[in-house]
Amino acid sequence: MKFVLNRGKTTVNLKKAGLDKEKLEDELMTDRVIIFDTTLRDGEQSPGATMNQHEKLQLARQLERLGVDVIEAGFPASSEGDREAVRRIASEIKNSRVVSLSRSLAEDIEASWAAVEKAHKPGIHTFIATSDIHLTHKLRMSRDEVIDRAGKAVRLARSLCDWVEFSCEDATRSDRDFLCKVIETAIREGAGTINVPDTVGYSYPAEISELIKFIRNNVYGIETIIISTHCHDDLGLAVANSLAAVETGVRQVECTINGIGERAGNASLEEIVMALRTRQDHFGLVTGIVTEQIFHTSRLVTAITGIPVQPNKAIVGANAFSHESGIHQDGVIKERSTYEIMDPESVGISKSSLVLGKHSGRHAFRERMQTLGYYLTDEEVNLTFICFKKLADRKKTIYDEDLEAIVAEEVLRTTETYKLISLTVMAGSEVVPTATVKMMVDGEECHGAELGSGPVDATYNAILKLTGRRPNLLRFAISSITGGTDALGEASIRLEEDGNIAAGKGAHEDILVASAKAMVNALNRLAYMSRIPRSSVRL
Repeated sequence: MKFVLNRGKTTVNLKKAGLDKEKLEDELMTDRVIIFDTTLRDGEQSPGATMNQHEKLQLARQLERLGVDVIEAGFPASSEGDREAVRRIASEIKNSRVVSLSRSLAEDIEASWAAVEKAHKPGIHTFIATSDIHLTHKLRMSRDEVIDRAGKAVRLARSLCDWVEFSCEDATRSDRDFLCKVIETAIREGAGTINVPDTVGYSYPAEISELIKFIRNNVYGIETIIISTHCHDDLGLAVANSLAAVETGVRQVECTINGIGERAGNASLEEIVMALRTRQDHFGLVTGIVTEQIFHTSRLVTAITGIPVQPNKAIVGANAFSHESGIHQDGVIKERSTYEIMDPESVGISKSSLVLGKHSGRHAFRERMQTLGYYLTDEEVNLTFICFKKLADRKKTIYDEDLEAIVAEEVLRTTETYKLISLTVMAGSEVVPTATVKMMVDGEECHGAELGSGPVDATYNAILKLTGRRPNLLRFAISSITGGTDALGEASIRLEEDGNIAAGKGAHEDILVASAKAMVNALNRLAYMSRIPRSSVRL
C-alpha cells in the first residue's frame, strides 16, 4: 500500500522515501528530538583522537547504553581498518541505528552498505558540498553537476538501504535557492533525513533559524522527512546554533561526547540534552538519552582518546557542580536549587565516590564496575581485579576514578606495538638523571638506559631509543586523579610525527611510571595511525 502526501505542485511518494504512514507519525512527532552521535566518526577527527577497533566497539556499546538514537560508526571508504570497525559495531549494536558515512560516490556508498548491512538498524549517510566556495575550489563542479551527483548518490543508497540521510556540506554558506534544489532532489530520490550542517561554525543562532525557516517554506516534500543539523564550534556557538535550529523545527541533532571533533569540535551532546531537559518548560521537547549515563560516557571518551575535559566544561567538567564561594556554599547547603539548576546524580555524578578497599571481593568489584557502566567479561574482570588488589595494597582508599584508570589501562588498550615492562630511574640534585627501561617492541623484549635533563626527559629518551621513533612532544601535563599523597597520578601527553598527532594518557601512583605509560600509549597510537590513513572528511 502506498501513502502519498500532496503539497502544491509536488506529490511525494512516502514509500520511496523509506516511510510509511505509521513511521511518519512516529518519526516526525513534534516533541521528540533524535540524537545522532558522531563521536566515532567526526569526533575521531580531533587531532590525536584516532581509536582502534576495540576502543570503537567499547564506546559504541556505551553510546547504546546512553540511549543514542543513531550512531555514526565511521567512514568505511577511508580504510580497511575503519571498514572492519564499522562491521563489528554493526554486528553487535541492537537498539541504536548504526550508520556509515560516504561521499556521493558509488564506491563509497557500496562500501558503507557492505559495512552496515548486517546491522539490526542500518543506515547510509551520504553528502556533497553545496557552497560556491567548495564547488569552485574543492569539487570543481558546476551546480548542475552537484545536483546530478546528489540525486544519483541518494538513489543508489536508497536502493540498498531503507534509511538514508543526505547532507549538504557547508550548507550555511550556500546559496539558499540552490540549496533548496539540492534538498528537493535528495527527497525525491528517497532520502528520509536531510542534514543542514554548519560545517565551519560560521553561523549564529538567528541566521540558522532563518535558514531552517527558508528551507521549510521553499522545499517541496520537506514535511515528509526529518530535518537534521550538524554544527561546529569554531565561534563557540555550536550548541546555541543547534538549539536555535531545534526551536525552528529541526528534529535531529548531530553531536559528539565532550564536543570533540574537527578543529574546535562539534556541538556537545551532553549540553544539548541537558539544555532540553532542564529547560523543558521552554522547549517542550524530549530525547531518549539516559542522562544518568552521561558522566561515565564522558569519562570513557576521555580515557580512550586522551583528550581531557576542561574543569569548567558544562555538565561534565570537574567544577560543574563544585562551589568554592562561601555565599554559594551557604546557599547550596540551605537549598540546592539556589545555585544548582541540575541534580549532579541526573547526569551520573555520584555524591560519594568512595567504594572499595583491599578487603573487597570480586563480586563487589564487578558490581561496582557495572554501576560505573563497565560491563566486563570474566577475563576482563580477572585482569582488572588483580590490578585493583595490587593498588589496594598500596593505597588506603580506592575511588571510582581509580577504577576507571584501571579499566583504561588494562581493558581499553589492546593494540600494543609497544609495552612497558619496567622502569628504574635515578635522579636527584647531585646526580645526572638516568632511566633504565625494559619494553616489549613488536613482540620482542628489549632494554636500555639513557640520560636526560630530568627524570622524565631521561625516561622518554630511553623509550624513544628502544622504539626507534622520533616524534615531537607538543604537550606534557601531570595531574592527580584523586586527593591525598597516595593518589594516582595521571600523565597526559601529545605527540606529532609525520603529520599525525596522537594523545596519550597513563596512570600510576608513581608519576614517572605514569609519564612512561603515557608516552607508550601515545606511541602505540602513532603506530596505529601510520598503518590506518586518516579520513579527510569535513562534514
